[in-house]
Amino acid sequence: MRKLSFYFMIMMLSLIALPINTYAAEKNPAENPKEVPAEVRTMLNRLNEIKEMDKSNLSSSEKKELRTEVKTIKKNLKATGHGVYLSVGAIIIIILLLILLL
Repeated sequence: MRKLSFYFMIMMLSLIALPINTYAAEKNPAENPKEVPAEVRTMLNRLNEIKEMDKSNLSSSEKKELRTEVKTIKKNLKATGHGVYLSVGAIIIIILLLILLL
């Protein structure tokens, strides 16, 4: 009985340590232009414009405005992402906690 519980704990720890990334596969919006909405495409184009700008001639206040603009665009792009991704280990822990609490 002791060996069985030891092997069970080892198995659970190995599942927790190896998350499966199939559910969290990143989609590159540049690969599928049909799936990208127009507003996301305009935000990505603006980010590329800012990245390609020559910022050496800008004043510090203009650079600060660009940084805040980039932060807000990235925040909006993150908000357009869909879904919550859980690893197998996290799901097992949640199930075990539910079993123990109920």
